[in-house]
Amino acid sequence: MNNRTINENTNNRVERTWDNPTVIPNIDIYENKEELLLLADLPGVKSEDIQVDVNKGQLSLTARRTLKDPNQQEVQTRDYYRAFTVPSTIDVENIRADLKLGVLHLHLPKSQAAKPRKIEVKSV
Repeated sequence: MNNRTINENTNNRVERTWDNPTVIPNIDIYENKEELLLLADLPGVKSEDIQVDVNKGQLSLTARRTLKDPNQQEVQTRDYYRAFTVPSTIDVENIRADLKLGVLHLHLPKSQAAKPRKIEVKSV
């Protein structure tokens, strides 16, 4: 959503400002024995414009895409935001993220206690 406002600057000229639209990125979530894998669609976003935080059991993803159209004077900026509750079974110290072709790969490894394990039965 674009919020349009009109501000008066110090030169008494009227200036129009636009807030950047904030978009909820599409995210696919996969699970295997080792980890949860989140794939977030962030087309046109550079890795330095992505921030992933984990705080008090919440993972938040914030990103900004800024594209300048060479045929226009306008800059198209879009903000992305998404937040998740992180299960207690995730090893938050070892979360890692990779950006590949506009898709952010968030690897949330399971803690050792959460991983399935086989118990050996011994004869006595």
